[in-house]
Amino acid sequence: MPQNVPVSQEAAGAPHPGGVDEEEFRAAMARLAAGVVLVTAHDPEDGPRGEDVGMTATSFLSVSLEPPLVLVSVRQDSRMDELLERQPLWAVSVLAEGQRPIAGRFSMRGRVSDRLLFQDMPRTRGTVSGALLVDGALATVECRTEQRVDAGDHTLVIGRVLATSLPAGAEGGPLAYFRGRYRRLA
Repeated sequence: MPQNVPVSQEAAGAPHPGGVDEEEFRAAMARLAAGVVLVTAHDPEDGPRGEDVGMTATSFLSVSLEPPLVLVSVRQDSRMDELLERQPLWAVSVLAEGQRPIAGRFSMRGRVSDRLLFQDMPRTRGTVSGALLVDGALATVECRTEQRVDAGDHTLVIGRVLATSLPAGAEGGPLAYFRGRYRRLA
């Protein structure tokens, strides 16, 4: 019978005093397949007409049916974390397998301004949240923040679902992330 053996041990049978190191943790979590979403919000304070902000995420899930709640995890001190601290309305587009380029452009480090990233992307503005929704997404969810929870180097943002849509014309399966790469489900 196989046994689960800790990957990191300081001495036989003794786990690392602070838990596993970052690389070991990343390697273990990379084996968990996750759906890919684009989280968006409109920043009314940025410029004369405001600016739209987007972030690719794989840590998005349903929390409750009554009331309808979802959760997204955002890196602390990121632009999205700062914006969602003062802007309660936001949206999520569940990306289809053919939308890999969208996921990639919003996950780049040191990327260009969000305004340029949205420029040639087919999109619609959410009627409830005012956030941009990706055309062709498998589903869209518009939310209002109910709670923020500090969790290590991330903030868990819990949102009440205000509106959903299942856009016509969304094709294929979901875009998935597994072992450090975007994947298609077989």
